[in-house]
Amino acid sequence: MTAERDSNGSWPDMVPGPLGTPPPEFARRRESGPLEPATMPSGDRVPVAVRYEDVRALLASPTCSRNLRLPGLPRLVSGIGIDDDPDALINQDPPEHTRYRRIMQGTFTPRQIEPWRPRIAKIAEDLLDGLGDRFDLVQGYALQLPGHVICEMLGVPMDRYEQFCRWTDMFLTTSTATEQARYEGYTEFMAYAAELVAQHRSEPGADLIDLLIQARDADDRLSEGELVNTVFSLITAGHETTASMIARGVFRLMLHPGQWAELVADPTLTATAVEEILRFDGPPASAFMRRITKDTDFPSGSLSAGTVVMPNLNAANHDPRAFPDPGRFDIHRFTEHPPHPHVAFGYGPHRCLAASLARVELTEALRALVARRPALRLTEPAESVTWTDGLVYRPVAMWVTSRT
Repeated sequence: MTAERDSNGSWPDMVPGPLGTPPPEFARRRESGPLEPATMPSGDRVPVAVRYEDVRALLASPTCSRNLRLPGLPRLVSGIGIDDDPDALINQDPPEHTRYRRIMQGTFTPRQIEPWRPRIAKIAEDLLDGLGDRFDLVQGYALQLPGHVICEMLGVPMDRYEQFCRWTDMFLTTSTATEQARYEGYTEFMAYAAELVAQHRSEPGADLIDLLIQARDADDRLSEGELVNTVFSLITAGHETTASMIARGVFRLMLHPGQWAELVADPTLTATAVEEILRFDGPPASAFMRRITKDTDFPSGSLSAGTVVMPNLNAANHDPRAFPDPGRFDIHRFTEHPPHPHVAFGYGPHRCLAASLARVELTEALRALVARRPALRLTEPAESVTWTDGLVYRPVAMWVTSRT
């Protein structure tokens, strides 16, 4: 079932609230239509899960498949998308998915990521030291930091950074790129990822790509297609999604100057503040859709085999059944009265593989701002900040000053 696509190419039934808050529609749906259909950016209509317990049940259920390549199934966006590639980890089901994750399980553990923390902190500090008293936090910092980090981790020259930005913007928006442009960009991006893998095979080093090439489970290794897709996913997810969380998190803190002052006075609060940012403002895009493979009962109702459903992570993170007073932003939420675990990184078998890296980047991004720009504040009314409209929702620009 399809509907006419919304003019801005985003989510016609899920209009965000003021100042980047969740769509008010979430509250109505949680009470009266927890699995009610909604229109996707493609125009297709699918049930959307908005309750915390339903979202977790869907993400963990063995009857929920990520194989959306069957003819005639609803799509998230028009034209080619990440759902189409059978080699992508996010599109695989057990046993293939289990094998893929098992091979890579040691690559993104906190133990592997933690040695990168000093370098990530230094990149953040250097970026801030290169900015003036007044700057656009989105373009000058939030987008730059994860771009620099992922380029260093993958051994990619920084002169390719701008190209990465164009490619990822093409995949994570729904209104500015034609289907043909998206297809061409996808082809170019995958070709470059394959080139990177080939370069690291011929000239081995100690970058993340080298670790992926060496990753194995007994005699089993990633196939060439799996390696290329992993590099592709790391670049797309490691750039725009992390950048969006930095931008949204700082924006939220600027709206709560008392809590910003607490971070300045006690930077050790940064790590738990990040958890509340992830709950309140994450993820910048929702989870991928699932196809029900056999009739299944969920807490809020039954879904029949063949149904394609969207678990909405942001709605789940604002469910008052799981998070008391969810509309209140509180950097102490996960220390003083720990609620249910948030689902910003998903849940179940497809939980974000690089969650440890994202947490380190977010924490060090905030820590550097607190230390280097303690007087940070917006230079314009928060209501005048404009936001993107595609799959990822963040401020387009956010001018700040650190003058006292």
